[in-house]
Amino acid sequence: MEGSMFYWIFWLFWVYITFFMTKQNPYRTKLATVILVLIILSNLDFMFMGFEFHASGLFMLLLSYIILSKKKLGSLLYAFICSFTVMIAFVTFNLFVIFDPVWVIFQKEWMMGICFSCLAIFLQTSLKDRLLMIVIGTMQGEILYAIYLRKFDFSNPIGTMAYLDAFSLITILLVSWSILENAGTFFQNQFHFLEKGKQKSS
Repeated sequence: MEGSMFYWIFWLFWVYITFFMTKQNPYRTKLATVILVLIILSNLDFMFMGFEFHASGLFMLLLSYIILSKKKLGSLLYAFICSFTVMIAFVTFNLFVIFDPVWVIFQKEWMMGICFSCLAIFLQTSLKDRLLMIVIGTMQGEILYAIYLRKFDFSNPIGTMAYLDAFSLITILLVSWSILENAGTFFQNQFHFLEKGKQKSS
């Protein structure tokens, strides 16, 4: 059922942030609020310039633009290039699904989740930048894809539950990868600490 993956994953994030994340974390309240707003807006949609927009996707896009605008020029240009790359990949992926569906060997959302997670990990180093790039690139891709389909008299709603499912899967994969990366650093630091302790004792 469309949307179930999105609701499960983001409710789990909200529960973790609200009840388990340390209160000293400066992002705790902001993250919990953003997730709640996303869930509340997920069933709202509206028409603009002949296109159907779903509020959650548009909210994420606008919020990402605001966060991105605070970056320095060099970082901003690189983020733009990365987002543009994701946008083109997103449109290409969806066009392949329409014109050559044979290559879609398993569920579309899972294929998108794996492909775009790998692309984000390759292009950016921090979890925050990876998520920003994915939100901006995929939402801009949704808009460009809808504009392209309109030429053939097809309508494609922007930021639907199917999109939110794919996005939530990408998010959980990126968060899991980030945990693994940090775990590696943690164990490496612990190893160096133990080695120094052995050297001092000897």
